[in-house]
This record gives sequence, structure tokens and C-alpha cells, in this order.
Amino acid sequence: MRIIAHLDMDAFFASVEEKYTPAFRGKPLAVGSDPKNGHGRGVVSTANYKAREYGIHSAMPISQAWQASQLAKSQGNPEVIFLPVDFELYGKVSANVAEIVGQYSNLVEQASVDEFYFDLSHYKTFAKAGQITKKIKEEIKKQEKITCSIGVGPNKLISKIAAGVNKPDGLLIVRQNEAETFLESMEIRKIPGIGPKTQELLNKQYIFFVKDLKKFSQQQLKEKLGKWGLELYYKARGIDRSPIELGREAKSIGEQNTFEQDTFDIIFIGEEFEKYCKSVFERFVKSGFTNFKTIAVTVRLSDFTTKTTAKSFPKPFTTKDWQKFKMEALKLLLPYLDKRKNPKLKLIRLIGVSIKGFSSEKSLF
Repeated sequence: MRIIAHLDMDAFFASVEEKYTPAFRGKPLAVGSDPKNGHGRGVVSTANYKAREYGIHSAMPISQAWQASQLAKSQGNPEVIFLPVDFELYGKVSANVAEIVGQYSNLVEQASVDEFYFDLSHYKTFAKAGQITKKIKEEIKKQEKITCSIGVGPNKLISKIAAGVNKPDGLLIVRQNEAETFLESMEIRKIPGIGPKTQELLNKQYIFFVKDLKKFSQQQLKEKLGKWGLELYYKARGIDRSPIELGREAKSIGEQNTFEQDTFDIIFIGEEFEKYCKSVFERFVKSGFTNFKTIAVTVRLSDFTTKTTAKSFPKPFTTKDWQKFKMEALKLLLPYLDKRKNPKLKLIRLIGVSIKGFSSEKSLF
């Protein structure tokens, strides 16, 4: 019998900021880009629960978050405190949480900076696993002064969904014989992998809840959604055989930024792009990988059209290839600065660069 837990930190970035700056505690916080008095062009990374009471949430445009804050202020409520993202600090806390979890499980998968899957099957029963997860929650609260929510289930799918049910500071155990019933009344969007487009497609066919999804056969779902339809057939029944992935490595390292205003200033764009390239390459050098094969450049135009161009190279880039990397990345960007990939010469809103295809082996070339 498998017993899998999913740990999700509560409003992680904001919670860490409250821990390290006691004056922030109890006040609405939003971590992300600078709102610039409503003229900022980035998004919210994390909002604490006080800020969420104002309708502020992750991925909300920072300008809208600022407007929500001003509305709350006009109604006599505290104004939101906007903070920049401090990845180094959050990474340290995340590493401490991983260490705590590792004391109770030898199979731990870090899904993101604030999410972990871990195997508790060796404790034999869900009751014992529940006791262990309570200890983990208490230890994190004691050491880090922040809370997390944990879901325990027979697989990764059920544990992840369960972790989100009683947030914040929640714990929910869903046993093997409860898994299918647990899912039935949930909206289909709760199933990981179902995004807005898939949800819209399914809603048009009167599929709103998981129980609606179960009315269709494997073949019907395959016809509607291809291979993903087959996966959904099993997920709707609480079946998920995906393993805990030990030592998950970064799939990519990247950086992008939205400009303060749309622009076609070639010199400005070039200078900004070089900064992003330098930051990405420095992170690669510190990552422990010895080489990478693929470079990707992302450009968002003034009409919000977003395009990405990627290229893989037969000879990998090493930690000594900064100049070569910068030149190849620039070659991918340049077509957007003329009519090759920007035929109407639209202003540019955002640019980004990323690398992937990592290896820790020495290049043979």
C-alpha cells in the first residue's frame, strides 16, 4: 500500500517576509514587482491571506493589486505592503523545510520552492502517517515560524488535491477506499493539468465536476482530448501511479522582465537583454551543471502576442562559453527587432532568455 504526502507552504513568500520582519505580521502583504503607484507592469508572486481578503492573488497584474489596495484603504482598511521577491531568502527557508521532511522520509521530491511530495508507506497505516505529518507541521512551525498544509493519500494526485482543501495550516487524510468518492464532487479544474482551455472545452460538453467526467469511457475521452484524455480517465477515478522523483533537477534556468513602457529602442533592449543573459549564465555556473545545449528567447509584443524561439546546439555550452552564449542568444532575439519575426515592427513589452538541456558530464568535444 502506498501512502504519499504532499506538503504545500502557506502563502510562502509572504509568510517568510513576515517571519523576518515582525512589523509586517498581521498586515496585508503582496510579494512581486513594484506597483509604482498603479503603473507597475509585473504581477503578484504571492499574497498573504490578509491581502487575499482584498481580492489580491498570485499572478494578478500588480497594477490591479495596487488598485485593490487603494480601494481597501479608502474603506478604512490597512493599505497593502508591496515587497520585492527575495529568492535567496526563500531558498534558504525551503532548504530547511526539506531537511525537516527528510528526517521522516527517505523518498522526498521537491516539486517547487514551496511544495514537496514524500513517501510515508513505511509507516504502514494512514493513522501513523497522519501522526508523522502532524509532527512535521509542528517542527516547521517551531523552527521557521511559518505554516504549511499537508494532504495524505494513496498517490500524488490525491495528496496534492487534499493539501489544498483545508488551507491554511491544514491537514487532510484521504485513504485508498475514500479516494474516488473524495474527487467526485470537485470541479474538474481541481485535477492538476486541467487548465482554462481544457476546462472550457469540457464545460461546453456539460462536464463541470469530476463525477461528470466519469460518465465517459476511455475511448470517448481519448477522442476528445487525445492521450491526455486517457490520463484523465484514470485521474477521475483517483488512480495515479506516478513515482516520487528523487533529486529532481532544474529543467531550465531563465529570466524575463516586462519593460516600464513598450519600446523599440534597440540600444535599451540590447542592454537589458545582456543583463538577463548575464544573470542566467551566472546562475548556470553556480548550478553545478557543467554544460547545456538549448537556448530559448521569449518576446512579448505590445498587443500581448508572446513568441518563443529556441535552438539546440550539437556542441554544448560550458561554464567558459559566456561570450558564445551571449552571441547565440542575441542571434535569436534580433529577428524580433526587424521584420523577420516582427513584420509590423510592433513595440516590445517583454523579453526573456532561458537555457535547458543540462548535463553534469564533461563535454566530449
